[in-house]
Amino acid sequence: MTENPKSPRDCAFESWERPSKIAKSECYSDEGEAETGEEEEGSQQAPESGVASRPMNQNPRAQRYLVAIEYIGTRFSGSQKQPNFRTVVGVLEEAFHKFIGQPVSVLCSSRTDAGVHALSNVCHVDVERISKRKPGEVLAPHEPQVVKRAVNHFLQRNEGDISVIDVRCVPADFHARYRARERTYFYRLFSGPEPLSTFEKERAWHVTEELNLVSMQEACKVLIGHHDFSSFRASGCQANSPIRTLDELNVTEVVSSPYFPSMVERRVESTNGVTDLGFGMRKKHRCLVVTARARAFLYHQVRLLVGVLKSVGTGDLTSSDVERILNAKDVTAASPMAPACGLYLGHVKYDLP
Repeated sequence: MTENPKSPRDCAFESWERPSKIAKSECYSDEGEAETGEEEEGSQQAPESGVASRPMNQNPRAQRYLVAIEYIGTRFSGSQKQPNFRTVVGVLEEAFHKFIGQPVSVLCSSRTDAGVHALSNVCHVDVERISKRKPGEVLAPHEPQVVKRAVNHFLQRNEGDISVIDVRCVPADFHARYRARERTYFYRLFSGPEPLSTFEKERAWHVTEELNLVSMQEACKVLIGHHDFSSFRASGCQANSPIRTLDELNVTEVVSSPYFPSMVERRVESTNGVTDLGFGMRKKHRCLVVTARARAFLYHQVRLLVGVLKSVGTGDLTSSDVERILNAKDVTAASPMAPACGLYLGHVKYDLP
């Protein structure tokens, strides 16, 4: 769900954000529905007993497909369909419409806000294959690979910032949101005083200070597990309970693309014996990735967690402070939340039939 339908600012210059309010009509309750936030940080899963009672595919002649998609969130006003704005679901429904010649409804497992990316988001869609030669005649469903190729063909005619990466036929009662067992998010931070590379703008949070990786990893240990995460729940979240189980939270340092050779390979010894990168070679930033994994997240939970971890990395907070913030059970105790541009929905896990 989108807080601001306008394009996100360049994250290289974006200041920290305080958790913003959202309209009540834009949040779901957790009474069987999902009370999701901008990045699906907040999908309260329906109980297994409730899944079967949800509306099944009303058209017995249609095939339900589970569709995995990747996208760059920069030019999208979030994933959820909105009038007069470019959204992930809107673009995907348009591509399916062009493919099969009739409108469809796409339902995502996880909603993402403007500027948030997805390495793999998942949705489902019902497609009835009607003969073009004999209108009214229903044909056998398309094979998944046919759906993938055809929809990608029309998606690439758009901005080219969204693609279908996998398609599978599923039963008519399989729901992309309610059947999700686990979600994994990644958050990228670039550390260093140098300006952010053009290739990485709006793809990561640029932190000019040095980040202490060990301190950040220690702080993660405080937050992992079953807690009241009220301090990491944005104003406006309508989940009935702030209790969540964070199965994984860690920070790792990785090689930052697009620097294909390693720094050692690119170094050049100058005549005075001082190590030099050479003319025209950009100094590399440190790239840290925060991984957060749980079945469900509260609204803005991941970005609030990253905001606190960043403050630990810069030395503004300690692990003891993180424990104090968690126990405060008040979002005003937390650090400003991280910007949207560094957040990636990495994976949605299912028990597939």
